[in-house]
Amino acid sequence: MSLSLENCINSHCPWSGNPVSAEALALYRGVTVGFCNPGCRDKFIKATSLFDELLNSLETTRRGKE
Repeated sequence: MSLSLENCINSHCPWSGNPVSAEALALYRGVTVGFCNPGCRDKFIKATSLFDELLNSLETTRRGKE
């Protein structure tokens, strides 16, 4: 999937509230999300990757207890 403003699910940056920029898009869980600048995008990627790792670890642990 190509990252483009046309495919972006949001029009404003979740961090700043400013309009999203074509230079600051990311793919998250199969959808394009937008940010006002690459710094906000990178902050999102760092935060979500940490939580995704923790959730994956938790799911693996839970499956092992079944």
